[in-house]
Amino acid sequence: MCGIVGYVGDNKSVEVLMGGLRRLEYRGYDSAGIAVIDDAGVLNTAKRAGKLAVLAAELEAHPINNGRTGIGHTRWATHGGPTDQNAHPHLGDDGKLALIHNGIIENFSPLKDELLAEGYVFESETDTEVAAVLLGREYRRLGDLGEAFRTVVARLDGAFTLLAVHQDQPGVVVGARRNSPLVIGLGDGENFLGSDVAAFVEYTRRAVAIGQDQIVTITPDLVTVTDFFGAPVEVEEFDIAWDASASEKGGWSSFMAKEISEQPDAVTNTLRGRIHDGQAVVPELEAFGDDVLAGIRRIVIVACGTAAYAGQTAKYAIEKWAQVPVDVELSHEFRYRDPVLTSDTLVISISQSGETMDTLMAVKYAREAGAKAISICNTQGATIPRESDAVIYTHAGPEVAVASTKGFTGQIAALYLFALHLARVRNTMSLEELAAQVVELQAIPEKIATTLLQEDAVRQLAVWMTDSRAVLFLGRHVGFPIALEGALKLKELAYIHAEGFAAGELKHGPIALIEPGQPVFVVVPSPRGSAHLHPKVVSNIQEIRARGARIIAIAEQGDAAVLPFADTVFHIPLAGPLFEPLLAVVPLQMFAIELATAKGLDVDQPRNLAKSVTVE
Repeated sequence: MCGIVGYVGDNKSVEVLMGGLRRLEYRGYDSAGIAVIDDAGVLNTAKRAGKLAVLAAELEAHPINNGRTGIGHTRWATHGGPTDQNAHPHLGDDGKLALIHNGIIENFSPLKDELLAEGYVFESETDTEVAAVLLGREYRRLGDLGEAFRTVVARLDGAFTLLAVHQDQPGVVVGARRNSPLVIGLGDGENFLGSDVAAFVEYTRRAVAIGQDQIVTITPDLVTVTDFFGAPVEVEEFDIAWDASASEKGGWSSFMAKEISEQPDAVTNTLRGRIHDGQAVVPELEAFGDDVLAGIRRIVIVACGTAAYAGQTAKYAIEKWAQVPVDVELSHEFRYRDPVLTSDTLVISISQSGETMDTLMAVKYAREAGAKAISICNTQGATIPRESDAVIYTHAGPEVAVASTKGFTGQIAALYLFALHLARVRNTMSLEELAAQVVELQAIPEKIATTLLQEDAVRQLAVWMTDSRAVLFLGRHVGFPIALEGALKLKELAYIHAEGFAAGELKHGPIALIEPGQPVFVVVPSPRGSAHLHPKVVSNIQEIRARGARIIAIAEQGDAAVLPFADTVFHIPLAGPLFEPLLAVVPLQMFAIELATAKGLDVDQPRNLAKSVTVE
């Protein structure tokens, strides 16, 4: 949620800020604004409710002077609705100071009461304006933006990233972070701040992540990082692994369509460098040592949404291959139920952005309880990897569309690598058996590419189903979390009721939903690898078809048993049972985007959703 950009450099701040905000649109927002100190030393602001195009139109109709210093923001409404008044930046010190904010300031109310008692007036309903007015007051008292920042952040509770500029200090942007992302971009005669490296990747691929409770000051030629008490902090630079072109549509109708098509490359890149001599060897796990991994007695996977379904899918593989019990828990429920964690418990967190607040808090809780922590993440410099003992990056490339696709398949691929690595360390499978699974995993990218060729057939089905008001999804074994993911994608994109069920649960209640014409997607397990499950799922299909349901089956090539009972079948290439989810999910992703497109909806930025949920 909320995109943040800060810039100091040559005379192009409006261009840099607006370009950065465009690349951060994926984060989800409902208003946008910028503040620029022009060459005359005057602070100018522009902000509007609505999409970034509304702000761009405002700037075209009423241009503001360019300058060498500026901050920009896209806001996700929390305190106060999405209005012009509530949009960021907010002002302090009689309009000479501008501040933007990502997160929630939990103690804003008593701070506001304090400022009201001193005679200050507020123009918005936001917690952010309280911080801006407070910072303006402290600046007048101390005369230095950095010192004022340290005073203010010490009084704030909650999760926040703050950026501020003051017209008395042109060429300076100050930022602070607590439980919310902030990254530095290092340029030549210019420097950047952003909630994500996407904010500045067009200008530099050199970056530094800001740690917890740290303050950064940037000028065109200098970057200084301290803790909240003013003590200097050593930082580590990293190179961004992709360039600006990777975050552009490149001719595709939407980012989501592009990202679905990129899944073969996403899986290939996730596997690259982690398979040696036919075995899964994950270098990032060397920090633990084989003896530590071999001593793991229990694994808990924590995640939210699509990432949780990746964890549920991987649970089957980890337990089968590595013989370690696995629990999959929603991050936001995990730490509030007093879970039992010990030193031989491994907590695996999954987050595409690495900033999911619920998951971050779960990781911190787990480590404080003595458990070990590994993160699966797609974003360099993110907070969750830094809070973990080790990180396995998915290398899927930037995922801009809010609804995750290649992020999901990349997560499963990374988790399967982990499972095979762990099985090898624990000696739960022979090297020959492990090598056979590695061969299956390496074949997945080409098989995904084959599955993508069914796009036209999926589109035809979606057009036919445009008026559908509810869709059900069924699956068993690894097909069950894929059914859940298929339903989630439809909810996210097409705004219709969709539910995923374990097929065996049908007769325990959900079959009451079946009526003539009810569309039901069924993820059918392979008859080759699921001799017991396959006929049971076919029986489930017969049960609901007898009650008038319209069946859309996802089945492997050559599965003749399902043909007499399905109205539509989308075939996936032959694969081992545990690898079928990486293929079966693809038609469901394509169906969701095609149905939403047929309804005229924005598939990249669905209503009410944000890519990175950085508040609890």
